[in-house]
Amino acid sequence: MNRSTLIAEIFRKKTFLCVGLDTEIDKIPTHLLGCEDPVFEFNRKIIDATRDLCVAYKPNLAFYEALGPAGWQTLQQTVDYIGNQHFIIADAKRGDIGNTSRKYAEAFFQKMNFDAVTVAPYMGADSVTPFLGFDDKWVILLALTSNKGSTDFQREILQQSGLALWEQVMSKAQEWGTPENMMFVVGATHPEAFVRVRELAPDHFLLVPGVGAQGGDLAAICRHGLNKDCGLLVNATRSIIYASSGEDFAEKAREEALRLQSEMAGALT
Repeated sequence: MNRSTLIAEIFRKKTFLCVGLDTEIDKIPTHLLGCEDPVFEFNRKIIDATRDLCVAYKPNLAFYEALGPAGWQTLQQTVDYIGNQHFIIADAKRGDIGNTSRKYAEAFFQKMNFDAVTVAPYMGADSVTPFLGFDDKWVILLALTSNKGSTDFQREILQQSGLALWEQVMSKAQEWGTPENMMFVVGATHPEAFVRVRELAPDHFLLVPGVGAQGGDLAAICRHGLNKDCGLLVNATRSIIYASSGEDFAEKAREEALRLQSEMAGALT
């Protein structure tokens, strides 16, 4: 999905919600466990309940890899079921030497038909640029993440540039990619940073995890992070997919997604 299509979908549907599909078999309702593929059945019902309220889905690959070969089949089924009308992110956090990154990119973009993959920048340009050579595909580069350990390295000031490490990542990475093929991960648990983020990358889309169960403030993110094209994909996972552990899980997931979509619609007007 290219940038103009993504923007058009955001304003058509009045939402910039991304639904995370970090599905754990131990957390899905017990009545699904008798299905041939309980994880896919859970995903299918979540997708059906939310597809008109979001523009993106983000399966976290760890939850599928943990299931072994069957998990990869479930992941592919999930991607196929989502279809072409949504932006689909492989939350894989890849990043390796150039030829390895190229193979990761071929796997996600050519074989599995994801629109984007999350990439770690630590190894530098030659680990990131192989992902940028595919039309209408995106790198989503880790910049300032929402986890507690983000303070260990990302906020350290670099002596040579005087920038925090995450600021250096965002500045340097714009030499490799453009707003047409690169986004940045900026956690919702750092709302005060969005002013600086927009100084560094005014036109890029941001993938924002941490809303919902992690307590991120959607209003603050919108106030400081929105640009003229929206420029945000705000992800919520646990607060949506695990809104209920009972047979009404899909209905409760829809209620939470609708709550977020309604707030987003107000921010877009």
